[in-house]
Amino acid sequence: MLDGTLFVIYGVTVSAVSFLSVFFLTPRAIKSLTAKGKVVPDAHKPNKPNVPRPAGPVIMVGIAIAEIVLYVATLNPAVLAVLITTAIAFVVGYVDDNRVLPGWFKPVALLAAAVPLVVLGVYGNNLNLVFGSAFIPLLYVPLIFIIIPITGNTINSIDVLNGVASGFIIISTIPLLASIALFGESEVFLAGLPLLFGTLAFYKYHKFPSKIFPGDSGTLLLGAMYGALAIAGRSEIIGVIALLPAVMNSFLFLASVKKIVEHRQVKARPVVLLDDYRLAASPDKLAPATLVRLMLAEGPLGEKEIGNKILKLAIFTAVLAFVTIGIQYAILMQS
Repeated sequence: MLDGTLFVIYGVTVSAVSFLSVFFLTPRAIKSLTAKGKVVPDAHKPNKPNVPRPAGPVIMVGIAIAEIVLYVATLNPAVLAVLITTAIAFVVGYVDDNRVLPGWFKPVALLAAAVPLVVLGVYGNNLNLVFGSAFIPLLYVPLIFIIIPITGNTINSIDVLNGVASGFIIISTIPLLASIALFGESEVFLAGLPLLFGTLAFYKYHKFPSKIFPGDSGTLLLGAMYGALAIAGRSEIIGVIALLPAVMNSFLFLASVKKIVEHRQVKARPVVLLDDYRLAASPDKLAPATLVRLMLAEGPLGEKEIGNKILKLAIFTAVLAFVTIGIQYAILMQS
């Protein structure tokens, strides 16, 4: 356990390092990717302007520098486990950024990202529930190999509109960090700050209208890091509650498609672009169900309007997560 002074120093340091690294490196990445022709069309804009992609390497650098500094200062295995898990997820995503791979590749490959958490033993035997905890020593390790692929692919699947994936992570990470502060180790809380502040810096460039896209390397590393923090910080249920809209999006997609498939390989799109550049729910019965398609059931909306609706939904579930934290803490104080 760190004393108060070191806690503040380390917290300010890793927050500043991650934020400033991503903030100042991203414009350079935008220029470099554009010059190399690594761009994709922004499909929901007039004339479909090209946007550089992926920003994953920049996000990874900012987070990695901060986590390395923290690990050198604390030598806490949980910090190292979170870093390695994040790095493996980044590599998986970066491979997918450069090649169109089968739909099973990302969830299967992300199993490797769960290994550091198990090998370094940064998990408990109890699963914190809303009204208590469950002692599941034999089931917890398999659960880790489920959580990391789910959180990684969940953030990846909600990256459909400008600023949504990064904004969603920012909102969801706040209650997660609050839960870790109460129920986890101080070092794990500090390890979560680079996720929050690195993504905050990236959001400036990813928000509507996006100047750069995160790519699979960016979304997978953010999602896997989120999952790793929830596990190492004894805050799994809080992590799930805060992530509910994104989880629902993944569930709707899988339930309608009925198999694991790469989004780019789906022929029937869930939404259609109208002449006035608003989005409408696809009338095609073969189109997969998604959160965006569900939101458009009442009528067409602009991209920014839909993005704001999703982020408002994220705020709502974040509030639910805070309520759950309050219940858990009250029960803990009475026991």
